[in-house]
Amino acid sequence: MKKPDLKKELENLILLPENHTYLLAVSGGVDSMVLAYLFNQIPDLNGKFQIAHINYHLRNEDSNLDQKLVSDFCKKNDIKFHLYEVSEKDQQPENSIQLWARELRYNFFKKVQQQENLEFLVTAHHLNDQLETFIINLSKAAGINGLSGIPSNENNILRPLLHFTKEEIYEFAKENSIDYREDLSNKKSDYLRNKIRLEITPQLLETNDHFLENFRKSISYLNQTKDFVKEQIKKIEDELTTFNHDSKIISKDRLEQQSDFVQFEILKKYGFDHEEIPKIFKAENGSYFFSKDYQLLINYDQLVINLKSEINNINNEDEILLVEKFDATEDQIVIDLKNTIENIEEINKRFEWDFNAEKLKFPLRLRRQHNGDEFFPSGFSGKKKVSKFFRDEKLSILARQKIWVLVDRENSILGIIPFRQDRRNAKDENTNKILKIINEK
Repeated sequence: MKKPDLKKELENLILLPENHTYLLAVSGGVDSMVLAYLFNQIPDLNGKFQIAHINYHLRNEDSNLDQKLVSDFCKKNDIKFHLYEVSEKDQQPENSIQLWARELRYNFFKKVQQQENLEFLVTAHHLNDQLETFIINLSKAAGINGLSGIPSNENNILRPLLHFTKEEIYEFAKENSIDYREDLSNKKSDYLRNKIRLEITPQLLETNDHFLENFRKSISYLNQTKDFVKEQIKKIEDELTTFNHDSKIISKDRLEQQSDFVQFEILKKYGFDHEEIPKIFKAENGSYFFSKDYQLLINYDQLVINLKSEINNINNEDEILLVEKFDATEDQIVIDLKNTIENIEEINKRFEWDFNAEKLKFPLRLRRQHNGDEFFPSGFSGKKKVSKFFRDEKLSILARQKIWVLVDRENSILGIIPFRQDRRNAKDENTNKILKIINEK
């Protein structure tokens, strides 16, 4: 058997600077004990890895013996050992025990990594695990991402044994006298993965003496295909995308012309699934869609995508104090907005507004539009809702979010910048003191 070369596998995954550190997930089974042994045999990794073990207490004394094996290995080789023992506080569900256990251990691993400043989590997944995952994903219509299997390096999780078969790992353990323990629960077909491992995989291996080797090649080809498709999807997305400040804008009409597959591959990155995407294309202008982290706005022929945190920053932006008071000794004060508003690039129109300063209620502030805002636009009779004014001006919903409104102490609107001044406090023939607000851009 070819001896698994962990260092070479790691170097194939990433370029390894000397300061990288690792947390090994070790259960006590043959795969993880071989992984721990290999790490311990590589001088360059000495002192740069630690080991974590979870005792679920699901197999009585066997669980404790697993823990002891891993703990003794760490003590013998002077490796820092982290243990999590499942207790009553970790309420075990009646169903989905595997999902519960997986979430529990990965939360534990993440916590240890943060506490110990360990960059990579390393697991002992191997080629047989890869085959089982392939079959499970095949039954779920998972597409190329699912069929390309478990990634060898993703989100700082490394799986250096992924190209080696279970048989090769057993043989290596025997050749090097590596102690390990068998989990007898893996011999029961009560879980889907165990059923595949015990009943389906053996039959597949019997069909071809080189089945696993051919499967290894197939996974490699699928991954190359996935990378190629990913590159092509990115090219299509780039062609459909523009940017406006913090917003990503995708052409709705042009994306709708693409295949369902392309639509999904582009929009799934923002948390939208197969059920949501058709609704997005049928939605009316001004509709919003929300995923866990993103907001998508239908803006005519645009899909405007923002991180929720960025939207919250816009909506909750602090008001800007523009003029605190009017100096009574002055007849005129001029405020140039280009020296006042930090994001002045939002205002690209020159304007000049003159107010009767004696009628104004100071201080004056700038804020964003609020629901129900009304004002009395100059050049018109009567009052008008700001939302109606925006529609008449044919302003997109995206543009409305960037508009500044000038208000007085009582939150009464003095103007919609840069479009229209409110006429109630405008300069007239009886004005003695003038407040002039301009934008010289």
